[in-house]
Amino acid sequence: MQRRALLTLTALPWLAPAAPGKTVRTRVDTPLGAFVIEVNPAVAPLTVANYLAYVDAHQLDRAWVYRLVNLANQPKSAHKIEVVQWGLNLKDDAPPLRPAVPHETTRDTGLRHRDGTISMARGAPGTATAEFFICVGDQPELDFGGRRNPDGLGFAAFGQVVSGMDVVRALHRRAGPEQWLAAPIAIGPVRRV
Repeated sequence: MQRRALLTLTALPWLAPAAPGKTVRTRVDTPLGAFVIEVNPAVAPLTVANYLAYVDAHQLDRAWVYRLVNLANQPKSAHKIEVVQWGLNLKDDAPPLRPAVPHETTRDTGLRHRDGTISMARGAPGTATAEFFICVGDQPELDFGGRRNPDGLGFAAFGQVVSGMDVVRALHRRAGPEQWLAAPIAIGPVRRV
């Protein structure tokens, strides 16, 4: 995986990774308070570089919490999850600000979708850009081999909320009968700390 990651980083020069092995923290401000995310470039180098590129360019300063998934608002799903989804919520007709990041599976990184894990929202593998979600409780169906996504490849976990999980839970409690919020919650700024 390490060799593949280095080749891909060369092919995508906009992904400027942080120093390997050094963790990086970012603070996400919301109307309900702030939470802090810790990422490790040595564990998920492509996904972390993508996230930090958005943070460093201040492009997440106009992000939104736009989807809240709880056990009650997914009646047709056989494999229920609980997440707070946030980011730029790019519409189908709006091009992403940066190219999609290659998919780093939990099989490759060793990370798991546990309480407070941050991960990439995606359609097909390799389509993730600037939409993220935070797990509320453990969510093993989102890992490689999980059944939430029919392709079985899971989602690209890349970090952990290390402070302010109470804020994430307060956001999650705002979930209603629909997953997609009629009035998304503006967040930002998002900065390294």
